[in-house]
Amino acid sequence: MSFSRFLYLLRIAFSFHLLFFVVTGCGNNGEKTPSTVSETNAESKESSKDEKLLEDAGTLYRKYELDKIKLPQGFSISVFAEIPNARSMCWGEKGTLFIGNRNRNDVYAAVDEDNDGKADKTYIIASGLNMPCGVAFRKGSLYVAEVSRILRYDNIESRLSSPPSPEVVYDKLPTEKHHGWKFIAFGPDDKLYIPIGAPCNMCLPDDMHANIARMNPDGTGFEIFARGVRNCVGLAWHPESKELWFTDNGRDNMGDDVPNCELNHAPKAGMHFGYPFCHQGDILDPEYGKGKNCSDYTAPAQKMGPHVAPLGLQFYTGSQFPAEYKNKLFVALHGSWNRTIPNGYKIMIATIGADSKVVKYEPFAEGWLQKDKKVLGRPTAIEIAKDGSLLVSDDKNGVIYRIAYKK
Repeated sequence: MSFSRFLYLLRIAFSFHLLFFVVTGCGNNGEKTPSTVSETNAESKESSKDEKLLEDAGTLYRKYELDKIKLPQGFSISVFAEIPNARSMCWGEKGTLFIGNRNRNDVYAAVDEDNDGKADKTYIIASGLNMPCGVAFRKGSLYVAEVSRILRYDNIESRLSSPPSPEVVYDKLPTEKHHGWKFIAFGPDDKLYIPIGAPCNMCLPDDMHANIARMNPDGTGFEIFARGVRNCVGLAWHPESKELWFTDNGRDNMGDDVPNCELNHAPKAGMHFGYPFCHQGDILDPEYGKGKNCSDYTAPAQKMGPHVAPLGLQFYTGSQFPAEYKNKLFVALHGSWNRTIPNGYKIMIATIGADSKVVKYEPFAEGWLQKDKKVLGRPTAIEIAKDGSLLVSDDKNGVIYRIAYKK
């Protein structure tokens, strides 16, 4: 037998020997091995993917200094998505998170396809808009608030990669950009609520400013729901009473310590919350308060601190957090912009009693403002995820955090 023939037969014998081990699953000290090369590759790719996810999560954790955020025991914080100037948020029916912003002209969508607590894909839904801060979702359609009009994008969740042209729902809102960015939300009455800020720090507004308006989903039936509201950027309805709660930002230039920003309660239409005559329920304005009485207006349900800039708020209706958090009101304090000693930059919790009074008001997440006055982030809006975690937008960093609980 020639040497080349011997090598040929040896290779055949070795191939049969290897095939036996693959088919029977023997080898590796008796442990079962993958039955095909593709299975081995798949496991390797899956392992690499998991390692990459952990590496990315750790990188983002360090990037945004999340180790400095203080939370109650059992809670953790991570990054859900990076979205430029992320402000208001809302959920679509199929699990898409839509995000508006104030300083860019785009509207975004984020999708967590594998439900691992981090967005896998992001989309730009619209571009070239005028401060499209507010977003709201109803029956398959995304509503977007610009400064002076409301747009609607129909069947949007099936067209994320090729969004449709919008329908103009309403185009008669004021055009001033000062406090002109708008938070919007649908109430239990199926009406779209639209806060319209004062076009100034302090002025005597006309009927179309410093209020909360509402209208039907098709743009008809526009009316003023509440007056005397300087700059509201957050609305939420109590899960049980269905009554409206909202934040309001107090005026500037009265000093570091007054007035307090406000958490307000509006159980019915037609209420007046004081602006520009009375601030924080008990301080008359030095100019517009002459001859007025604070008792003629609705006082805040909670004074929130001077210049803390409360924005988004949500009642907790999820099931992931411990039972004591059920129906508590989470509020994002965006933080002061010109106070000598910065104030805010945290997430607070308000506990609402059976009589609709705030019985407790306390911090939940803090650390975005450091002792050396360094600002690490600015909480802006809050949404409850399907799994019960809390999503918090931060327009300073252009990021959406995910706060989760695990025993």
